[in-house]
Amino acid sequence: MSAARRRGSPAAGLCPAAIDRVRIRCPQDVRRAAEALHAIAMDHGMRAAPAHNIADKHTPVDAEGNNLAREVFGWSDRKAWCGNSRIALDSPITAACRFESEPFWVNAQGFRTSLPNHYLAAIDLANFEARAMTRAAIVVPVHLPFGQIGAVSFNPLDPALTELDDLFALQGDAFGVYARTFVASYEHVMGSLQALTAAARLSKREVECLRWAAIGKTDVEIGMILNRSRATVRFHVYNASVKLNAVNRSQTVFKAAQLGYISLAS
Repeated sequence: MSAARRRGSPAAGLCPAAIDRVRIRCPQDVRRAAEALHAIAMDHGMRAAPAHNIADKHTPVDAEGNNLAREVFGWSDRKAWCGNSRIALDSPITAACRFESEPFWVNAQGFRTSLPNHYLAAIDLANFEARAMTRAAIVVPVHLPFGQIGAVSFNPLDPALTELDDLFALQGDAFGVYARTFVASYEHVMGSLQALTAAARLSKREVECLRWAAIGKTDVEIGMILNRSRATVRFHVYNASVKLNAVNRSQTVFKAAQLGYISLAS
């Protein structure tokens, strides 16, 4: 379900200086930025839970490799998402981040968003507290390049607090800016280097071959469609895989879709 957002002013509660404090420009900035995000959350009676990649069981670390969830944000491995290796599959919060790009809040009764999102209504909320590892949260999905999804969950320090509509209305947009700034700059600085260079460009023929491969056509069939030999089709697909640093045909198609060369939509 959705709830109307009550805003005092655009980006109510947003502090430009705080945005800069949560921005990471080099590895040495990570811990300072994490402490700033932690302080912002605590000022509103919340504890932040940042993840740079919801598909990765690892959580953000500082320049020395220290676990920020435990050492800065105050989560114990046994009582937080960082101690659950199945959180990406089990949690309704991570499921929602795949279908929503704007901040939302959620409890066992449903999702509240600034605009209706029918995909969220289909997410199973049974046994919510155990699966989400919180009774309620304001969540900021962070959609990054190459299809990666990060998120920051803001969870009440008071376990009895399950109604977050007022805080979401006042601070949801601000939390969104702080969370996106922290996660995106963290991934930019600390994320593994992409083997794909910015200069990599697929040719028109490579894109044509991958477009047909994406809907299941074989090299022989693609060759008949494009009036080219099977060997030529394989040559173009192989060249595309080298450019995209893909290990096989499926990953080549997937990466081409991530970069917007082709569409996987039916």
